Amino acid sequence: MSGATLPVLVAGAAALLVGLAGGVATRTDAWYHGLRVPAWKPPDRAFGPIWAVILALAAASASLGWSASAGTAERALLLAAFGLNAVLNIAWSVLFFRLRRPDWALAEIVLLWLSILLLVIVLARLSLAGALLLLPYLGWVGVAAFLNLRILRLNPGLAADARGG
Repeated sequence: MSGATLPVLVAGAAALLVGLAGGVATRTDAWYHGLRVPAWKPPDRAFGPIWAVILALAAASASLGWSASAGTAERALLLAAFGLNAVLNIAWSVLFFRLRRPDWALAEIVLLWLSILLLVIVLARLSLAGALLLLPYLGWVGVAAFLNLRILRLNPGLAADARGG
């Protein structure tokens, strides 16, 4: 295996794990289907393919950044930024779907969006192409944030219900 192949495999495996963890955390049960949602919400069947493309682009982005990095410090920063993003990505699904706390998920998605912006900034110093590959992710999470906000506004009792109130 060449030195250039290993980062691609590791980034692909990491993206696959993030996608699987997010998928496992996502539960579209009666609670979810009972939510009032805006008319512009994409159909549920669109989310899987969209996330597959986004995670593939993120894996390619990570590989480009790794290959372009000059040393250990740059690679450590890149790994830390992607690690933080992975945790925040999975956490949103846990908060929204498992804990049924769209209010907490809305606060968390701001951190997720900022972590993607951080990745873009870190990668832009290493690989402009790698940074550009993350722009669809940034845009999609922006759309998801507005969707999360609209769901909260269309279902005003969600936070109180979660607290048992």
